[in-house]
Amino acid sequence: MADRSPSHEQLFDALSGWYVILGLPAYWATLIWIGYSSQPLNPAIALPIGIPSAIISLIMLAGFFVVNPNMSRVLVLFGKYRGTVRTEGFYWTNPFTSKHTISLRAHNLSSETIKVNDMLGNPIEIGAVVVWQVEDTAQAQFDVEDYAEYVDVQIETAVRQLAKSHPYDDHDDETDVATLRGDTEQVTAELGEELGSRLERAGIKVLDARLSQLAYAPEIASSMLQRQQASAIIAARKKIVEGAVSMVEDALQQLGERGVVELDDERRATLVGNLLIVLCGQSNPQPVLNTGSLYT
Repeated sequence: MADRSPSHEQLFDALSGWYVILGLPAYWATLIWIGYSSQPLNPAIALPIGIPSAIISLIMLAGFFVVNPNMSRVLVLFGKYRGTVRTEGFYWTNPFTSKHTISLRAHNLSSETIKVNDMLGNPIEIGAVVVWQVEDTAQAQFDVEDYAEYVDVQIETAVRQLAKSHPYDDHDDETDVATLRGDTEQVTAELGEELGSRLERAGIKVLDARLSQLAYAPEIASSMLQRQQASAIIAARKKIVEGAVSMVEDALQQLGERGVVELDDERRATLVGNLLIVLCGQSNPQPVLNTGSLYT
């Protein structure tokens, strides 16, 4: 079965309602003048003219409609799409035309926080905030059943797909995979593109899309916190050792250049070990006074 071609919005130039509402009194005034000008008044002629005229006037009242700012009316006559009125104002059209109201304002939707596994299989909780707007009223009205519900479902689907495509965090510095927590701009751009392609069928334009909730699931949150703390401690220790080695190298170089003391290999190794202990230790060093020599 071939896919149905998408609908396309067509602007409709509706007649101003003020012209019609001013024309109805003139129409009735004309009928009354004709009736009283033909004396004597013949009921056999007046009733067949007056009753249908009254019915037609009442039916014409159903053709009036109002378009508020940033709103639109999709017009359908006997099952056929006639067009969309986007300009605010007071209008009149065929009374048998169905007028469907669609908002053109920006909608701010906060999705529910869902639990899903990331690319590494870790359960996480994730949610998003999406700002969207109807761009094509014909697609929103005719191509999906309920465009507001359609947006809600597609946002959840896009967030799940995004979470499965990226790890929550990068515990291996050598990998180049974008993470949900660390690469915010890239993840936000991917979410917007994913939502844009999914909501295009409904004539919806995504104005902004960002993650509003991101955390490990409660069952692994404490374990992952310990892992993050361990990674931070290792990184800090590595930085401390790198700085200590650099300081020891500078100390040995300056001692040699200034000729303060002559050190053989054993004394040099002892000095290096003592300096590293002092520089890398967690507690304050306690000085020890050595009254002898290194070999006694």
